[in-house]
Amino acid sequence: MQPVATLLLRAMIAVLIALLIFVQVVMIPGVADETARRNPDLAYLEVPGIIGAVLFLALVQIVLVCVFALLSLVRADRIFSPHSFRWVDIIIGTMLAAAALLVASFIVLAKDGAVNPSILVLAVFGVVVSLSLALLVGVMRGLLRKALQLEQDLSEVV
Repeated sequence: MQPVATLLLRAMIAVLIALLIFVQVVMIPGVADETARRNPDLAYLEVPGIIGAVLFLALVQIVLVCVFALLSLVRADRIFSPHSFRWVDIIIGTMLAAAALLVASFIVLAKDGAVNPSILVLAVFGVVVSLSLALLVGVMRGLLRKALQLEQDLSEVV
């Protein structure tokens, strides 16, 4: 089952990345343009909003690429190698960067008076999710380190 599952997951990740690119190229600029037309007093936030949204989705794409690489290592039965830690560290750094981007975006919106309670709730939710996922992946990194150590110890015994 594992080879089929990893293959399907990798295919789904490829589809997700393609969909995110579509959203970055087509949907975000369209929504930003429409929002700027409906709220001319906040139209100057259109370009920073596009940049922030595209950057946030790029961070999601980076995580997906890292997970894809880790699935490739699982498929090749090489997940318990020091090479895995690079991908896990990138995921943790990306999650922290996403939290920082959300905080910065909220500050810009609050400074310009474009914040309503739902935006505050979304920003707090996004920061909590990003930080929680970074901590979770950090715990999983520790488990990976322990599994690698146990595998190395076992290979020395045999």
